[in-house]
Amino acid sequence: MPTKKIKSALISVFDKDQLEILVPLLQKHEIVVYSTGGTNDALVKLGMETIKVEDITSYPSILDGRVKTLHPKVFGGILARREENHLSQLEKYEIPEIDLVVVDLYPFEDTVKSTNDESTIIEKIDIGGIALIRAAAKNFNDVLIIPSKSQYGFLQNILETQDGATSLTDRKQMAAQAFNISSHYDTAIFNYFDRDEKGEDKFKLSFMKGQTLRYGENPHQHGIYFGEMNNVFEKLTGKELSFNNLVDIDAAVQLMAEFENDKPTFAVLKHTNPCGLATRDTVFEAWTNALAGDPVSAFGGILISNSKIDLATAEQITTLFYEVLIAPDFDEDAQALLSKKKKRVLLKINSFYRQNKNFKSILNGVIQQDMDLKMESKDDFECKTQKQPTADQMDDLVFANKLVKHLKSNTIVLAKNNQMLGMGCGQTSRVDACNQAIAKAKKFDFELEGAVMASDAFFPFPDCVEIAFNAGIKAVIQPGGSIKDQLSIDFCDANDLPMVFTGTRHFKH
Repeated sequence: MPTKKIKSALISVFDKDQLEILVPLLQKHEIVVYSTGGTNDALVKLGMETIKVEDITSYPSILDGRVKTLHPKVFGGILARREENHLSQLEKYEIPEIDLVVVDLYPFEDTVKSTNDESTIIEKIDIGGIALIRAAAKNFNDVLIIPSKSQYGFLQNILETQDGATSLTDRKQMAAQAFNISSHYDTAIFNYFDRDEKGEDKFKLSFMKGQTLRYGENPHQHGIYFGEMNNVFEKLTGKELSFNNLVDIDAAVQLMAEFENDKPTFAVLKHTNPCGLATRDTVFEAWTNALAGDPVSAFGGILISNSKIDLATAEQITTLFYEVLIAPDFDEDAQALLSKKKKRVLLKINSFYRQNKNFKSILNGVIQQDMDLKMESKDDFECKTQKQPTADQMDDLVFANKLVKHLKSNTIVLAKNNQMLGMGCGQTSRVDACNQAIAKAKKFDFELEGAVMASDAFFPFPDCVEIAFNAGIKAVIQPGGSIKDQLSIDFCDANDLPMVFTGTRHFKH
């Protein structure tokens, strides 16, 4: 199919920036320009001769600008096929052909981010612009659509290097871009109206651009990240993040959100699982005790703190090989030291924000669920045994229960003095998880006498409680809910072992 020379254009944009790039090129090719309102004023100021849309429609912009281009004399010129039947109708009704449509939509998403005022947000729902985009994209056989100022470069190239002529490939390529923009825009509007989650179940997400990763979970897998990481982190130094880095970072943020408002807390994660965590009076002490939890697994791990990193802590961290270090801030000298390791990633976290929903692809669809944002406090605990936990034990039970939520099931956590001593995770039986946690603690020479145990789900039998008791555990926390709960309660009562129920299971598959 031969190329089509651009002879006429309709320009209607919210953001007038960069129009100065197009004006001299439009003038050079003697393209007739139709325009609206503020766009027309901006073009005229740039020296462009224009025809106001209202001069061809015989209607002014009405309803505070809500209706400007919505008229047959505009859409007829865009939607008409360049064939005898349609062209004769254009001539009959004195409708000009429009070969190029340039649009930049009202900034709906930016408005939602900047205000909670509903009337302001609603006014930024573009009607005419979306209609122009869809109409021009539908008629890509004859019309070129430029649906955003981000595509001005594409138009500039056509006007500079193709003598203002477009191929079918050009027009079809931009039609695809147009429907990408319009579908994303509609999804953003839907999600705004659906923020109260009423009505039928539905799943709609849209990202305009992805970031290609080095590879996926393994080198033979392609990986892309869709999201706005800059809203969460400021990347200070380091290599590009990988697929596995991002998965681990997300797990680290979810975990540390539980301790965001606590005293200095440090965690070490490997393959999404915390292998060391401690809360102390200083970040240095928290780091030292977290690393002690499993200094072997810490190699190549993800490190995260809820507190600013000082130089003393940085000096110790830098002796370890790690992938990513996350903190709310870094002292200037600490950052300078850590930045010397050019491949190590430093992330300054803006907030420990967590989504309300999570989802994953499965089979030929997607499963979605509420995020597990529930975390029990002491007030939620119900002591099921004759002996009550001491105040110190209760603090450790709270600490261990936060941790157990973020380990793969089946899982057991052993803790004492706000330090994780051992964990068993991802096991096919709770007994295996319990034995693994004890073996881990013993491997790194922790004294389990006086420690507490947490489980992510109930004990169907008293075996885990007995194993833990024999290892020196002095208090237990679990959700409860088994028809055989009483067996574990009876064992605890017989051995003077306090046990509390949370009433909430925290499986993590």
